[in-house]
Amino acid sequence: MKYTYKARSKEGKVQTGTVEASSRETAALLLQKYDIIVTSIKEQSILTSHSTNLGFLNRVSKKDLAIFSRQLSVMVRSRVPITQSLKSLAATIKNPNFREKVLKVSQLVEEGNSLSEAMEAFPEVFNIFYVSLIRTGEASGKISESLLYLSDHLEREHDISSQLLHAMIYPAFVIVTLFTVIPMVIFFVMPRLISLIEETVNEPPPFTMAMINFYGFISHYGWVLIVGFILMVLSVAYYLTTKQGKVKYEEWSLKVPFFGPLLKKIFLVRFAENVSTLISAGLSINKALKITRDTVGNVIYKKIFAETEESVSQGKKISYVLAKYPKYAPPFVVQMVQVGEETGTLDKNLLQIVDFYNKEIKRSVETFTALLEPILIIFLGVAVAFLAISVIAPLYGTLGTI
Repeated sequence: MKYTYKARSKEGKVQTGTVEASSRETAALLLQKYDIIVTSIKEQSILTSHSTNLGFLNRVSKKDLAIFSRQLSVMVRSRVPITQSLKSLAATIKNPNFREKVLKVSQLVEEGNSLSEAMEAFPEVFNIFYVSLIRTGEASGKISESLLYLSDHLEREHDISSQLLHAMIYPAFVIVTLFTVIPMVIFFVMPRLISLIEETVNEPPPFTMAMINFYGFISHYGWVLIVGFILMVLSVAYYLTTKQGKVKYEEWSLKVPFFGPLLKKIFLVRFAENVSTLISAGLSINKALKITRDTVGNVIYKKIFAETEESVSQGKKISYVLAKYPKYAPPFVVQMVQVGEETGTLDKNLLQIVDFYNKEIKRSVETFTALLEPILIIFLGVAVAFLAISVIAPLYGTLGTI
């Protein structure tokens, strides 16, 4: 059962959050362990509980996790106890879901679990890659360094995601505007223009007749198009939730012009950075490849990395397997990996691949954004030109004869 609480820290700061316990008294006793003074505690309603668990509302972002990792690294390096560090950081976290998870991790560590074991209990926040690095840091006595690796890694992934998001803001704004303006034109402006044309123009030109016929169809059968569109969207959405649909979508996404090559670069960056980070932290190449295989988000690359991990366990080199897939691993990547394997600098060479492709991704996104604006302007210009030819031109011609 979940309870919401309000409390004050020893410094007087107000804290709010949720805690799971069998009763209100148990919840209060649990909160007292965190050196806070509980001012109110009440059972969380079913509606509130469900809304709190909505992923899109309380999802822990890579940026939040990167900041948390860097701060925890500094505190561990300063020899602050793990439980005290986690409690202190939890008090500064704004995301209630993340704050709750950090407090639970602190509680599990306090009960005798290792930090990696405690984090492993919350895979929705700390994935297998994160937990593996923490476990390696525990084994080598370098948790602070592992957290620093994680922070740098998460910040680089956040930068790539931010670049893609910023590239999509402008086209999304234009599309939303079009879907807002077009219905207003069809249902409010066009009826008056068409009635005016029918009253003043004896023989409308072909463009005008096409527009009038199209409007007539929309007026009578527009609901059919809307229902058909909704059914199509729902069907596609359902298909993409199936295993076959996910595989087809991931295969197709790599073939789309512009986006396909961009996604390939992103997956190669993820592969190179994950393996480099894990090797630098002290993991074996086999273990690094296995973890990377489980964290990559595309079925084709997952198969390639699974084959790579299996081949390496048999004594073959990473470059040997990657060279078999030139469509998904360019010769540049294969050559850099091969040189790294021969010279014993695989982790550094992989980071060079990351730096190179990060710059390529940034340039591609900037080019896409630069080209998209004139393309959308041309599209809007064509739409306005069609409206002018089909509506304004015949009206202007009729008025000119008066």
